[in-house]
Amino acid sequence: MTTVQYNLYGVTMTTNDVQIAIIGAGFSGLGAAIKLTQNGFDDYVVLDRGEDFGGTWRDNTYPGAACDVPSRLYSFSFAQNPDWSRTYSHQPEIHRYINSVAAEHDIASKTRFRTEVLSARWQEDLGRWVLTIEHAGERSELRAEFLLGAVGPLCEPNLPDIKGIDSFQGEIIHSARWDDDYDFAGKRVAVIGTGASAIQLVPKLAKVAGRLDVYQRTAPWIVPRTERPYTAAEKWAAKKVPGYQSAVRGSIYAGNEFVAFGLTYSPKALKPVELLCRANIRKGIGDPELRRKATPTFQVGCKRILRSNDWYPALDRRNVDLVTDGIDHVGEAGIVSRDGTQRDVDVIVVATGFHVTDSPVFEKIIGVDGRSMAGVWSEIGMQGYKGSFINGFPNMMLMIGPSTGLGHTSMVYMIESQLNYLVDYLKTVRAQRITRTEVKLDSQRQYNNGIQHDLRNSVWVNGGCASWYKDANGNITTLWPGFTFNFRRATKKFDIGAYDVVRGNGTSVTPAPSAPSSTVTA
Repeated sequence: MTTVQYNLYGVTMTTNDVQIAIIGAGFSGLGAAIKLTQNGFDDYVVLDRGEDFGGTWRDNTYPGAACDVPSRLYSFSFAQNPDWSRTYSHQPEIHRYINSVAAEHDIASKTRFRTEVLSARWQEDLGRWVLTIEHAGERSELRAEFLLGAVGPLCEPNLPDIKGIDSFQGEIIHSARWDDDYDFAGKRVAVIGTGASAIQLVPKLAKVAGRLDVYQRTAPWIVPRTERPYTAAEKWAAKKVPGYQSAVRGSIYAGNEFVAFGLTYSPKALKPVELLCRANIRKGIGDPELRRKATPTFQVGCKRILRSNDWYPALDRRNVDLVTDGIDHVGEAGIVSRDGTQRDVDVIVVATGFHVTDSPVFEKIIGVDGRSMAGVWSEIGMQGYKGSFINGFPNMMLMIGPSTGLGHTSMVYMIESQLNYLVDYLKTVRAQRITRTEVKLDSQRQYNNGIQHDLRNSVWVNGGCASWYKDANGNITTLWPGFTFNFRRATKKFDIGAYDVVRGNGTSVTPAPSAPSSTVTA
């Protein structure tokens, strides 16, 4: 990295030049840094606004925060962890794991924490990305030949657009910005939302709150959570038996892929899952009317299938009320539902998820012709090529981009697939002295048409629900259709034929076309 100082309107600015800038220090950013180092790409920097590594698993500290993917699968394949304490890991343990992997590979030495990326702009005349960053109140610039967006889809909390919420005189706490100092004991609490975060934190709050109102717009399907501590024998085998962890990991992965078949190709195959969910409701709730309110009216899998053993018993507690009438507005003292009932509360807990298809981060990334990613996607919808490259944004790769999300297995598998693509891309650039790479618009369109075609029979399209999986145009732009090994195969090698490239001598080259891959052609 090289550093240059210059004077701009009487203010001394510092500009750093680096080959690769990575935004984000969660699973994606950390994995990228490790793989870059292992493949001889040492001129990079990781930028993150937090205090350490972890991303989502650093920021979400609400009570009960845990992963719904088995521990053995929810980790890097190149850094498997024999020390997991439970079959499903909780937030503190995942956070520690991520930081231990970072420490093992000394990634902190190339990371700038507490650094906010205010903007990232492509400068055509420089052939560089120019990032404006802020650290400790001071702004500087960073110029990078390549930009890797590893901010993740679950980084910007989504606050509900409810009339009057700003007038509330009590506390408002978002699940992703938890206030550990607030004492919920004996308080009147309202929780807005019944998604993944809510089903984990509500049972914890129900045990201490004086009264708890849970505002539900749509009931989720919930399977039992088969969580338990690992036995001493399992812990011993994980540490001492060669191949044990990989074998367990592989069996979990294979089992989950059967669910992918039902989600994408044959929703009727998910009927056993629905029966399991219904049994979970009957086991946890005694009151018939409450059972009715807690039972979804859409097909299982249309929205994310959740895991919990204590959600339904929590709803059945005497101090808990499941409110399904909808929220009309929020007043100074509490929440007024659409039937006119006012419920005064001391604190409102907002568990309404994140900006996924409309993240504010997309406004900060400016490509060719001065167009932001948000602006481009507002016209054509959220789309990219292999979830990684986007037309109009040269030399930039996005981790966990469009059409990479999953409803059945570990996102770490998808991240590692993208990392394969990233490394082969950079090796190709280095070998062929390429200075500018931009995916062709036709390649991107063809790829996304294939994605939508593969989704046509899926439960997400035909299951009768509304979800954050869909964008403003009603398209499923967040999920990968079908089996994840198809994505792994599609991202194994960088397919230069799908891109327009410029060589080191300034010559623009349009390689021979190759078929963009989706699940159909992978």
